[in-house]
Amino acid sequence: FYEKRQFAMSTDAVVDEITLAGATVPFGVDLSFEASDVDGFNLAVEICEDMWAPVPPSTFAALAGANIIANLSASNITIGKAAERDMLCISQSARAACGYIYSAAGYGESTTDTAWDGQLAVYELGSKIAESDRFADQSALLFADIDVARIAQDRIRNGTFRDTARNHKASLKRRRISFAAAPDLSAKLPLSRKIDRFPFVPDDDALLDQDCFEAYNIQVQGLRRRLEASGTKKAVIGVSGGLDSTQALLVTVRAFDLMGARRTDIIGVTMPGFATTDGTKSKAHALMKELGIDAREVDIRPMANQMLADLDHPFAKGKKIYDITFENVQAGLRTDYLFRLANKEGGLVVGTGDLSELALGWCTYGVGDHMSHYNVNGAVAKTLIQHLICWSAASGLYPAGASDVMRAILAQEISPELVPPGADGKLQSTEDTIGPYNLHDFFLNQTIRWGASPSRIAFLAHAAWGDATAGDWPAHTAGKDRVAYDMATIVRWLEVFARRFFQTSQFKRSAVPNGPKVTSGGALSPRGDWRMPSDSSPAPWLEDIARLKAELGLKA
Repeated sequence: FYEKRQFAMSTDAVVDEITLAGATVPFGVDLSFEASDVDGFNLAVEICEDMWAPVPPSTFAALAGANIIANLSASNITIGKAAERDMLCISQSARAACGYIYSAAGYGESTTDTAWDGQLAVYELGSKIAESDRFADQSALLFADIDVARIAQDRIRNGTFRDTARNHKASLKRRRISFAAAPDLSAKLPLSRKIDRFPFVPDDDALLDQDCFEAYNIQVQGLRRRLEASGTKKAVIGVSGGLDSTQALLVTVRAFDLMGARRTDIIGVTMPGFATTDGTKSKAHALMKELGIDAREVDIRPMANQMLADLDHPFAKGKKIYDITFENVQAGLRTDYLFRLANKEGGLVVGTGDLSELALGWCTYGVGDHMSHYNVNGAVAKTLIQHLICWSAASGLYPAGASDVMRAILAQEISPELVPPGADGKLQSTEDTIGPYNLHDFFLNQTIRWGASPSRIAFLAHAAWGDATAGDWPAHTAGKDRVAYDMATIVRWLEVFARRFFQTSQFKRSAVPNGPKVTSGGALSPRGDWRMPSDSSPAPWLEDIARLKAELGLKA
């Protein structure tokens, strides 16, 4: 670094304006450039070696309000230096909660003693979102979308960002230079940045493997600690042959293995009801057998018939009425049985419900699948659970026969199996009723992690899901699952999400059992990330959706 051969310290400056090209212009290192006609655009600049400083000038610029930092760098290239720059830019964009634009000198500079690679890259909140080829033989131009609303949300949620700004007030005085960017607001430009379809599931194989390893072990450690702290020697779990109970059972088995406990002290109970299929029941039994746990079966139909008769429900009189009472009687009896069995055996009921179901209120409150002694899945999205099971099947931690059962479970329709099949033989489908988990998990992440409005969520969801052939998909995504959703479909299910999340489901989330937070995208425990009144109004979200539907010409 040779800045001091050419430049004096800014503290030596005796003027704050200079004449340049016949104009009087601001001069100094305390400048921020704000676009008067682009909401949220606030740019500051630092030079080359500034980024290597223990406290880069961009830190103070960011604390003073700049959300995009540009670094003009006459940085020569040596082996490994590009990776070093990359690391520094990623780190600074994360710590300063900003967008960071880096431009290194390139082809055409003197090579008397040094060479130049012309590295160009754009970063945002700790992620690289665009980069150019290096060692080009001509000037390069790089485009990228920086999401200033996303940056603003991250800063709002970061209490230490505000504290640091408060503690360094004297260093944050800036001269704000206003200018007009004059964007063409009539132009409809597509996003150049990739929007991930699955916010909880990376599409990079290595990162997905790492995330699955960490999520699985977070679940295992959480349950192991609770078992050890409570002194409980047994676990009780309902095993349906579906995704959630499979993942919870795998976690429970691993926790017992690490504690040196007997797998036969895990009591797995499959409880067929009025709509249980032979397929799921056989998979439940096969999985429990392969894992070597204490497998049991309890037919809940006699108890359910008695309760429905006591309630004077039409089904008890032979009528095919499959309403919410019919469904919840079955769900409630299952959980009630698990708790009473846990009392008898001195065990702990392991919960199976996942984050996506909790967000939508797709669970039976109280003595139903909403409740347990400890829920290992409560902060794991449905889309991630599918990949966790796939990861476990390939991990070598379980017998080959168990892995075969896991893959069979992954291939089946997601269904609560509470309502008998119709005349056409079609099973009750969760996603036909409440919408695709692909979209709901996207909506959920944008809501709880980024505080996005419905209209913004719809825009981003369409960018992510509008074209099945664009972008990357997570490993193991079958061709039939590589689907696309048009804007009308997205808005339809977004309205369902908003009503269920904001209007009808918070009372369930206000009383969730303990369980570990798993992803940085957030959890819904009232003791952690999500504090929301149970009687809040969904009006602001529904009004935004109504405006969006009118704008798109969709039926109200």
